[in-house]
Amino acid sequence: MIHRDELSSNLVGVPTSVLASVDFNAEPRPLHVSGVREDHHTLFRYLSEAASAFAAGTTFQDYMTVVFALTLVGRRDDGQTLRHYTASYLKLLADWGFDANGVAGAVLKAWVESRFGLYPTFHKGPLPSGLSGPHWSTYVTEKMASRYHNNSIYQQIDLLYEFCQWHLARFNDDSTAHIKLYRGVNRVDEERVGKRTRGHEMVVTLNNLSSFTHCREIADEFGDYILEVDVPKVKILFFNELLPRHPLKGEAEYLVIGGEYRVTRHTL
Repeated sequence: MIHRDELSSNLVGVPTSVLASVDFNAEPRPLHVSGVREDHHTLFRYLSEAASAFAAGTTFQDYMTVVFALTLVGRRDDGQTLRHYTASYLKLLADWGFDANGVAGAVLKAWVESRFGLYPTFHKGPLPSGLSGPHWSTYVTEKMASRYHNNSIYQQIDLLYEFCQWHLARFNDDSTAHIKLYRGVNRVDEERVGKRTRGHEMVVTLNNLSSFTHCREIADEFGDYILEVDVPKVKILFFNELLPRHPLKGEAEYLVIGGEYRVTRHTL
């Protein structure tokens, strides 16, 4: 049987085994998806002129709308307005919020797999290390769904990640490398618990993409336990205040790229 780690590669220039490790997450280094800022240098030149986080977010969203034609509108022969469906990072975020184990979740997890070399550990059920089993088959089928791959969706997510990293470097108030985040989990959940270190502290393998929140009270609503994690900023794909217009406003959500993390588990 082929082990998935034997096939792992990435586009961020750091070995996947290092990216996944507790040591990297404790002492991260900057990460960039190869070629994205160079290919879209015009965007980052415009962003450098933004006077506020809101202005930067507006610039980013306007750029995405133009470059990826996210508002294609036409006319039928009878004069009726016709909107063409085109895959959008915003639609992907909306569908993730509805069901992280649905098709949109598979596409986003596949993007992490492609760019960071980190395979998912859970999609509708646990995913074994070998590339086999019914859940793997479902994941592979869903991550290739044509409705999300008709408009360079990976390139859209590349830009979302790079804009997020730019934003954190430009507008974050402190110079620390981490943000304290929380995740509500159930007794049997997506996380794989490794060794316990001391007390309520343990090492946990997070799915390659997971939802967190910076608000402990919100996390309390989503599980029997709360995981408290110092997440490296370089492992953040998206957060609530990043964009002026997006569908995940209600839960102060952060999308966090996985690996092994030291966490503190709190019981409700």
